[in-house]
Amino acid sequence: MKIILLQDEKKLGKKGDIIEASEGYARNYILPKKIGVEANAKNMNDLKLHKANEDKIAKEQLEAAKALAAQLESKQVVVKIKAGEGGRTFGSVSSKEIAAACMEQHQLEIDKKKIVLPENLKSFGSYEVAVKLHPQVTGKLAVKVVES
Repeated sequence: MKIILLQDEKKLGKKGDIIEASEGYARNYILPKKIGVEANAKNMNDLKLHKANEDKIAKEQLEAAKALAAQLESKQVVVKIKAGEGGRTFGSVSSKEIAAACMEQHQLEIDKKKIVLPENLKSFGSYEVAVKLHPQVTGKLAVKVVES
């Protein structure tokens, strides 16, 4: 019996896969537990439409990420931190502070988890910071750390 999986199942396959299962296993385990549905014409068409919709959404998200990356290339974020004697900084600039400054200065909402810092910025100056917007798109943001 052919079955379309509705969720990931360890020994059977991933969501959306079409598998071959014995009649008894399908009727007594897969169908009652709503792990999968029978692969008839209606369900196959629903699966095809669902996959087409997912592809469309993924493409739109990729385009949005590319547009945001292009927007970030032209922006510069200025972050102010306190300085002590001799121009040394108190503390450092983290991804949370960069995200807050980007929202405040340019009204661009960037998740702090998507900002990739090799380490916190502990000195004054200009830096190029990578922003992972999508698995295929990484933008660059100019960050300038100045004394407050």
